[in-house]
Amino acid sequence: MATQAGSEEVIMETEAKPEEAEQLGEEAEKGEEAEKGDTETPSHTDAVDATTQDSSISNGDDGDDEQEKVDLKIIWNKNKYDLKIPVNNTGAQLKERIHSLTGLPPAMQKVMYKGLLPEDKTLREIKITNGAKIMVVGSTINDVLAVNTPKEVVQQEVKAEENKKEPLCRQKQHRKVLDKGKPDDIMASVKGTKERLPTVPLSGMFNKSGGKVRLTFKLEQDQLWIGTKERTEKVPMGSIKNVVTEPIEGHEDYYMMAFQLGPTEASQYWVYWVPTQFVDAIKDTVLGKWQYF
Repeated sequence: MATQAGSEEVIMETEAKPEEAEQLGEEAEKGEEAEKGDTETPSHTDAVDATTQDSSISNGDDGDDEQEKVDLKIIWNKNKYDLKIPVNNTGAQLKERIHSLTGLPPAMQKVMYKGLLPEDKTLREIKITNGAKIMVVGSTINDVLAVNTPKEVVQQEVKAEENKKEPLCRQKQHRKVLDKGKPDDIMASVKGTKERLPTVPLSGMFNKSGGKVRLTFKLEQDQLWIGTKERTEKVPMGSIKNVVTEPIEGHEDYYMMAFQLGPTEASQYWVYWVPTQFVDAIKDTVLGKWQYF
């Protein structure tokens, strides 16, 4: 009986073993799947991270290149301007930026950096670095128009203004001299002709006070000598601002003439009975047009 009972226990244990094996097998299989899953997940994440990293590195290079800029100091007409500009911009694009800063049109700019800046090359190619000083030469359209107006234009404007006013010879201050009549010793006039300045003084004329006056043109000294009985004034021709002339009414072969010696009309020195043939030569000589005969 003991043997039989022991046999039964052995049989039962033997029969239980397949069930345990099966259970152990299932647990082992689950463990392998779990381990496999844990192994695959990091691998997938690593791949995604690697892809993202590669992408970010590539995009980062492109962005830095697009945004790379240099700080420049633009110097024009004694003024200084700070300008930040991409290094991939060309010289032509730099001129456009200078235009926006200064108002100086690109076509009127000379941009200097180690010589004349080429328009077709980039700032990178030209090797412009941070803090570089860019010299700009040129004038705006307004500056060009404001350049010293030629004296001929000034004369035309003065003449147009005079035409709007009452003739000078009718004004009271001049009438008191003209009413004295033509001087007896005045130089003869030649109407309809233009002559060079005489080699001798122009004499016999009146000044504003009615006294006799003579004009001597010292070309070698660039001076106009205005002589009266009392004294002789030696006036540099370059200091004479303007010359005003008008024919004397009823005696159109003679002129009244004023030399403006200062900045205002109050400084005008009037001379009466200037022979007509010398009027243009006097004006041209005093205002800068030398006579070559």
